[in-house]
Amino acid sequence: MEEQVEAFLSSLQVERHFSPNTIAAYRNDLQQFTAYLGAPPEEDHVSQVTTWPELTNDHLGGYLLHLRSRAYAPSTVARKTAALKSFSAWLRKQKVVDESVGASLTSPKVDKYVPKAITPSEVAMLLEQPTAATPDRPESIRDRAMLTLLYDTGMRVSELVGLDVNDLDLDLATVQCQGKAGRTRTVPMSSQALAAVTDYLERARSTLTNPDTVSLYVNHRGGRLTRQGFWLILKSYAQRAGIDEITPHTLRHSYAVHALGRGAELSDVQKQLGHVSISTTQIYRQLAGQGAAQPAEGAGAA
Repeated sequence: MEEQVEAFLSSLQVERHFSPNTIAAYRNDLQQFTAYLGAPPEEDHVSQVTTWPELTNDHLGGYLLHLRSRAYAPSTVARKTAALKSFSAWLRKQKVVDESVGASLTSPKVDKYVPKAITPSEVAMLLEQPTAATPDRPESIRDRAMLTLLYDTGMRVSELVGLDVNDLDLDLATVQCQGKAGRTRTVPMSSQALAAVTDYLERARSTLTNPDTVSLYVNHRGGRLTRQGFWLILKSYAQRAGIDEITPHTLRHSYAVHALGRGAELSDVQKQLGHVSISTTQIYRQLAGQGAAQPAEGAGAA
């Protein structure tokens, strides 16, 4: 059964250009489903399944009831349902299961997501944290460069940690991001972000890794910093700054809200964020009208 799951995930990557993070989430969801099908029957199990041709709508429905009975959030159930819908559609296309299996599967309604932004003053406090106590420590210089660039450009965290040194053009003050589905875009850096990144390259990076390393941001072992590693770094500085409920995506949301609050065009913010549809960017316009329009003192503009 695992073989067919991997074949399906490979098709998502090759044919639909799903991101590595989405592929990983689908793999986790389908492995959980497979484990459920193979578990000894309980009250909410229909029967064990050892091969995919045995799969029926009763198994799918029983699994969704199983998830709901364990108090998963509606958004989590919706994501897992989306994985099941895609996978069952692939199984039907491969003629592995009956053509009715999964065809009528529906996702639960999920409350509309409203992104959270922090205030300009909170951004300023956050950006001060890395070098406040240890201004010359290589990791502190690196962290200041990462946080400043992330807020300044509005890029995704996966784009930030995926940057290579040659993605930077210091003369033009731009950086090239590898976005979703392989789409690339070039975004400008403010003078503050340019200064922070240049300082990292000149004073810190060579201490953390060797000259042959292509990754821009590296960990203490000299390898590419991961999203999880960045999250731990951000969480530590947010606690120092007294900022609650922050995630790596919060600085991206904050960039968009603050840029629109300062009068930036919606289409320009859309391009900066790498949104395919401008409707995805629209939510930030409403938030901008509810928050402060002025940038944090010394904070970079888009």
